[in-house]
Amino acid sequence: MDDRPDGDGRRTAPRVFGGGALIGTLGGLIGLGGAEFRLPLLMGAFGFPGLEAVILNKAVSLVVVATALPFRARAVPLAEVAAHWPIILDLLAGSLAGAWIGAGWAVRLKSQTLHRVIAVLLVAIAVVLVLGHDRGAHDPLLQGWAQLVVGAGAGFAIGIFASLLGVAGGELLIPTLVMLFGADIKLAGSLSLAISLPTMVVGFARYSQDRSFAVLGRNRRFLVIMAAGSVAGSLLGGQLLGLVPSEILLPGLAVILLVSAVKVWQHR
Repeated sequence: MDDRPDGDGRRTAPRVFGGGALIGTLGGLIGLGGAEFRLPLLMGAFGFPGLEAVILNKAVSLVVVATALPFRARAVPLAEVAAHWPIILDLLAGSLAGAWIGAGWAVRLKSQTLHRVIAVLLVAIAVVLVLGHDRGAHDPLLQGWAQLVVGAGAGFAIGIFASLLGVAGGELLIPTLVMLFGADIKLAGSLSLAISLPTMVVGFARYSQDRSFAVLGRNRRFLVIMAAGSVAGSLLGGQLLGLVPSEILLPGLAVILLVSAVKVWQHR
């Protein structure tokens, strides 16, 4: 029996599952889903065009985030997450609009332009990993109306970013929750998932209006296998969280993103 999920010699089932598991593990090691590493893999190793890779990445990210929510409930009860509904609504007020607009931009951009936008955003994530990894508890930077306005603005920017890359946006949401709202790191991780899920659904809905969305139907088996590998890797990475010193792990992951950015920029 042919084990190629979609007839492409590069997309054998073991390779797809292994790629998803590796990326999920990398993300889990730093408390993220790994979608920022999965996108270059989809474009490079598996040969998907930029927009199709973003849509596939978004679909896998939805599965990973939806799976992560119940698992995180053991560490941070859902009741505690719900108790912070004003923060969730504030960021969602911006992120939902940003997700719709970002997806709209992605489907209208020329392929080469989209590749270069993706490359720039990958560099931005690398910078955040290196400079923004100290996410200990902080007092809120702002209070009152200023906090609400800045929170909605940050959510809007994160929504655009998440849609353009097909990611959950946790790499930006978590530092925002810690620094702007003073959330502790565990709570910030769960709040990030609560914000990411509806944000991704909105971006996904906008992508569904474009003909490129058909990539999901043509690659159903690939999608299922990649999602399964990503979920397994995320769970494994979560168990290994903190095992590798951040002083070594984060710069190493940043280098991977920078190399990926160069390759995506040059992608044809």
